[in-house]
Amino acid sequence: MVGKKNFKIVLLLIVVVVSLVGCKSVDTSKDNKIKIGITQITEHPALDLAREGFIKALKDNGFEDGNNIEIDFQSAQGDIPTSQTIAQNFVSQSKDMIFAIATPSAQSTFNSTNEIPILITAVTDPVEAGIVKSIEKTQTNVTGTSDMTPVDKQFELIKKLVPNAKKVGVIYNTSEINSKIQIDMAKEEAKKIGFDIEEVGVSSVNEVAQAMDKLVQNVDIVYTPTDNLVASSMNLIANKCNEKNIPIIGAEESHVKLGALATQGIDYKQLGYETGLMAVKVLNGKQPQDMSIEYIKNTNLVINEKVAKNLNIKIPNDLKSKAQIIEGEN
Repeated sequence: MVGKKNFKIVLLLIVVVVSLVGCKSVDTSKDNKIKIGITQITEHPALDLAREGFIKALKDNGFEDGNNIEIDFQSAQGDIPTSQTIAQNFVSQSKDMIFAIATPSAQSTFNSTNEIPILITAVTDPVEAGIVKSIEKTQTNVTGTSDMTPVDKQFELIKKLVPNAKKVGVIYNTSEINSKIQIDMAKEEAKKIGFDIEEVGVSSVNEVAQAMDKLVQNVDIVYTPTDNLVASSMNLIANKCNEKNIPIIGAEESHVKLGALATQGIDYKQLGYETGLMAVKVLNGKQPQDMSIEYIKNTNLVINEKVAKNLNIKIPNDLKSKAQIIEGEN
């Protein structure tokens, strides 16, 4: 038999346990929201659109921020050590999913966790970046979309819009592996068409002005890849080219809006949306390691009519009829 003293102790323990259970149920109700961390290497139009598309896809499929999911967005402002800190913080906060936008953020996140599902976008080559084992089946905790740019179509666009061009200048960030991949692709396409490539590498925004001053002295046209440092400096790049009446073919639409002549590129909002649809599958139980990396096959032709007029470039009717014509800057 239980003595009175022991009975009181047992009763007290029961009260404590019930109290704790009651507290846990309150905490659990708060924790019912799925915690999604979004890490973005820097803020510029293309990456911002990818983020918007991702969030819209979640919402369209019943996952809404503030309702049943909790989104924590962090920008590294172009600083890789900061992106590493963001990733480590997301892991320590036990996020249920991490959405990493652009190669440096994806690498930082992958290096911080092999357990939390990671969705990626705006990563040119995830295999080369070391975050998946294959495109067809990632075999890691990562899946998502690539923004591999159609360099072949963009160089064909150079030939059509500036047929007398011989030397193509390229500016890129030497610390971004995705940029190096695109430069290699550009060299291959240039060789096929008969262009010479003049490349200049930079490692910070502070080097862009001097690099462009050098580049515009020696080229007929400039090609801007999907490079985060380049995207952040696009106004400056466009101004430097405009001073010398040198056209720019950009790798994506925001380049054109900021002063490039044209692009044949992918829609970053749609890219982010497709990644969001993949995130929905993961939230519903699919494993990232069993999924593939997806690509957007359709591209959009975008032409900046104001720039064309300033440069006295006549847009061929066959291009104009199927292009999105914008009145951008410059």
